[in-house]
Amino acid sequence: MAMKKKTRAPSKRPKKRPRKHVPTKGLYGWITHTELASSAPEATKAWCAKVLGWTFKPSFPIPGGGDYHLFAYSDKGGGGIRPNNPPEVPGSIPYVHVADARAAFQKALREGAEEMLPPERVMEGVTIALVRAPGGVPIGLAGP
Repeated sequence: MAMKKKTRAPSKRPKKRPRKHVPTKGLYGWITHTELASSAPEATKAWCAKVLGWTFKPSFPIPGGGDYHLFAYSDKGGGGIRPNNPPEVPGSIPYVHVADARAAFQKALREGAEEMLPPERVMEGVTIALVRAPGGVPIGLAGP
Protein backbone atom coordinates (compact mmCIF):
# COMPACT_ATOMS: atom_id res chain seq x y z
CA MET A 1 0.00 0.00 0.00
CA ALA A 2 1.45 3.40 -1.01
CA MET A 3 1.79 6.08 1.64
CA LYS A 4 0.20 9.44 0.97
CA LYS A 5 2.48 12.41 1.15
CA LYS A 6 1.28 14.96 3.67
CA THR A 7 0.75 18.47 2.35
CA ARG A 8 1.11 21.55 4.47
CA ALA A 9 -1.68 24.03 4.90
CA PRO A 10 -0.82 27.45 3.50
CA SER A 11 0.83 29.76 6.02
CA LYS A 12 -1.50 32.25 7.65
CA ARG A 13 1.34 34.68 8.36
CA PRO A 14 1.04 37.91 6.39
CA LYS A 15 3.76 38.51 3.83
CA LYS A 16 6.13 41.35 4.64
CA ARG A 17 5.51 44.25 2.33
CA PRO A 18 8.27 46.67 1.45
CA ARG A 19 7.95 49.99 3.24
CA LYS A 20 6.33 52.63 1.07
CA HIS A 21 5.66 56.33 1.49
CA VAL A 22 3.34 58.60 -0.45
CA PRO A 23 4.59 62.23 -0.39
CA THR A 24 2.24 64.97 0.79
CA LYS A 25 2.40 67.64 -1.92
CA GLY A 26 1.12 70.49 0.26
CA LEU A 27 4.13 70.19 2.58
CA TYR A 28 6.94 70.95 0.13
CA GLY A 29 9.43 73.23 1.88
CA TRP A 30 8.35 72.12 5.38
CA ILE A 31 10.59 70.31 7.83
CA THR A 32 8.62 67.08 8.07
CA HIS A 33 11.25 64.69 9.41
CA THR A 34 13.88 65.19 12.08
CA GLU A 35 16.56 62.58 12.57
CA LEU A 36 18.13 62.26 16.00
CA ALA A 37 21.58 60.66 16.12
CA SER A 38 22.01 59.32 19.65
CA SER A 39 24.76 57.56 21.59
CA ALA A 40 21.94 55.73 23.43
CA PRO A 41 18.96 55.42 21.02
CA GLU A 42 16.78 53.27 23.33
CA ALA A 43 17.22 55.76 26.19
CA THR A 44 16.47 58.70 23.87
CA LYS A 45 13.36 56.90 22.60
CA ALA A 46 12.07 56.21 26.12
CA TRP A 47 12.74 59.80 27.20
CA CYS A 48 10.97 61.30 24.14
CA ALA A 49 7.94 59.08 24.68
CA LYS A 50 7.69 59.90 28.38
CA VAL A 51 8.58 63.60 28.36
CA LEU A 52 7.43 64.76 24.91
CA GLY A 53 4.55 62.33 24.37
CA TRP A 54 5.85 61.12 21.02
CA THR A 55 4.43 57.86 19.69
CA PHE A 56 6.65 55.30 18.01
CA LYS A 57 6.09 52.84 15.18
CA PRO A 58 7.81 49.44 15.26
CA SER A 59 11.58 49.82 15.02
CA PHE A 60 13.53 48.20 12.20
CA PRO A 61 17.20 47.28 11.70
CA ILE A 62 19.43 49.61 9.73
CA PRO A 63 22.59 48.91 7.73
CA GLY A 64 25.66 49.14 9.94
CA GLY A 65 23.82 47.88 13.01
CA GLY A 66 21.27 49.16 15.44
CA ASP A 67 17.62 49.98 14.99
CA TYR A 68 15.78 52.95 13.53
CA HIS A 69 12.98 54.16 15.81
CA LEU A 70 10.32 56.07 13.84
CA PHE A 71 8.25 58.58 15.80
CA ALA A 72 5.39 60.97 15.14
CA TYR A 73 4.64 64.21 16.88
CA SER A 74 1.72 65.09 14.59
CA ASP A 75 -0.04 63.73 11.52
CA LYS A 76 2.28 65.90 9.39
CA GLY A 77 5.65 65.37 11.01
CA GLY A 78 7.92 63.05 12.87
CA GLY A 79 11.30 61.52 12.49
CA GLY A 80 13.61 58.80 13.60
CA ILE A 81 16.19 58.01 16.24
CA ARG A 82 19.31 56.11 15.22
CA PRO A 83 22.76 55.40 16.64
CA ASN A 84 25.28 58.13 15.89
CA ASN A 85 28.25 57.07 13.77
CA PRO A 86 31.48 58.28 15.45
CA PRO A 87 33.19 60.59 14.86
CA GLU A 88 29.68 62.03 14.34
CA VAL A 89 28.50 63.56 17.59
CA PRO A 90 24.94 63.12 18.85
CA GLY A 91 22.60 65.73 17.41
CA SER A 92 19.71 66.27 15.03
CA ILE A 93 19.26 66.87 11.31
CA PRO A 94 16.11 68.44 9.87
CA TYR A 95 14.81 66.94 6.62
CA VAL A 96 12.90 69.28 4.32
CA HIS A 97 10.12 67.79 2.20
CA VAL A 98 10.86 68.46 -1.50
CA ALA A 99 9.12 67.62 -4.76
CA ASP A 100 12.23 65.93 -6.21
CA ALA A 101 15.15 65.00 -3.93
CA ARG A 102 17.67 64.63 -6.75
CA ALA A 103 16.80 68.01 -8.31
CA ALA A 104 16.82 69.73 -4.89
CA PHE A 105 20.23 68.18 -4.14
CA GLN A 106 21.70 69.48 -7.42
CA LYS A 107 20.23 72.94 -6.83
CA ALA A 108 21.66 73.00 -3.29
CA LEU A 109 25.13 72.20 -4.64
CA ARG A 110 24.86 74.86 -7.37
CA GLU A 111 23.94 77.41 -4.69
CA GLY A 112 26.98 76.72 -2.52
CA ALA A 113 26.14 73.69 -0.35
CA GLU A 114 28.62 70.84 0.13
CA GLU A 115 27.68 67.21 -0.48
CA MET A 116 27.37 65.05 2.64
CA LEU A 117 25.23 62.18 1.28
CA PRO A 118 24.22 61.94 -2.38
CA PRO A 119 20.59 61.08 -3.17
CA GLU A 120 19.74 57.57 -2.03
CA ARG A 121 16.39 55.78 -2.32
CA VAL A 122 15.51 54.44 1.14
CA MET A 123 12.07 53.03 0.32
CA GLU A 124 9.47 53.26 -2.39
CA GLY A 125 8.49 56.93 -2.66
CA VAL A 126 11.37 58.28 -0.55
CA THR A 127 14.79 59.44 -1.69
CA ILE A 128 16.98 61.30 0.80
CA ALA A 129 20.09 63.43 0.40
CA LEU A 130 22.16 65.44 2.84
CA VAL A 131 24.02 68.69 2.26
CA ARG A 132 26.03 71.10 4.39
CA ALA A 133 24.54 74.54 3.77
CA PRO A 134 26.73 77.64 3.87
CA GLY A 135 27.69 78.21 7.50
CA GLY A 136 28.20 74.48 8.12
CA VAL A 137 24.58 73.52 8.84
CA PRO A 138 23.54 69.99 7.77
CA ILE A 139 20.19 69.93 5.97
CA GLY A 140 18.42 66.80 4.76
CA LEU A 141 16.29 66.69 1.63
CA ALA A 142 13.53 64.09 1.36
CA GLY A 143 11.09 63.45 -1.44
CA PRO A 144 10.36 61.22 -4.35
